Amino acid sequence: MIHIKRFVKQAITEDNGRGDLFYDIAPDGNFTAKIISKSDGILAGVMYAEVLARTEKIKVEFLKKDGDTIKAGDILAKLEGRASKLLSTERTFLNMLQHASGIATMANKFSSLIEDLNVVLLDTRKTRPHLRDFEKYASRIGGAINHRLGLDDCLMLKDTHLRTIENLKEFVKRARKRISWVTKIEIECETFDQVKVAMDAGADIIMCDNMTPTQIKEVVEFRNKNYPYIMLEASGNISLKTIREYASTGVDAVSSGSIIHQATWLDFSMRVD
Repeated sequence: MIHIKRFVKQAITEDNGRGDLFYDIAPDGNFTAKIISKSDGILAGVMYAEVLARTEKIKVEFLKKDGDTIKAGDILAKLEGRASKLLSTERTFLNMLQHASGIATMANKFSSLIEDLNVVLLDTRKTRPHLRDFEKYASRIGGAINHRLGLDDCLMLKDTHLRTIENLKEFVKRARKRISWVTKIEIECETFDQVKVAMDAGADIIMCDNMTPTQIKEVVEFRNKNYPYIMLEASGNISLKTIREYASTGVDAVSSGSIIHQATWLDFSMRVD
């Protein structure tokens, strides 16, 4: 919650600059307003918007909660506060809700396509700078599970890392002595030969990157026969059109950066009564 408060205060400061010019000449007294959706989708951002309201001493009653399905015309929230506060925070309030809801809606589109399969939907680190917590929170609301939040919670060896490593097996042994005992090692592979080397080296997770579903099925069969404890993740070329085919290969997880970086904001507006 501390990071949310800090995020909210920074967002307010960003928009207000040296001070909202309307603030000191705003009419006295309290006013009421509504947040209305102009889009269909999944609502997210409520947690952040409630912190913003408390910070700015605005009364807010959300009629929908994070994760709810919303339709164009729905009243999402009722607000009450001084005109100066309502109007100086209007854009920040809407931005948070629209941005988060867009990501949640996209995540929900992906997750709905594979909800009957025993596969985990993962997001990625392809987030906007300084917005990772916010965007990954929105992704979770929509039905995805967070992959790495940063470089410090899983050792992932991607193709660029592998080009710097001469002996993968020895490197993994050395890494085990340096990282936490509960930290996993994931290795990115683009070919079946790379998969065999990475599994032999001691990977906990294999990322099948930019492979075809047919290639991944071959990896799954090899894993099941020889290394059943290793988890498999499909990544690359995962879209709304292809996700079900990839999720049906037998992998444990499917990841897509599109959940976040291809999401389109929903359209909300504030109307003062």
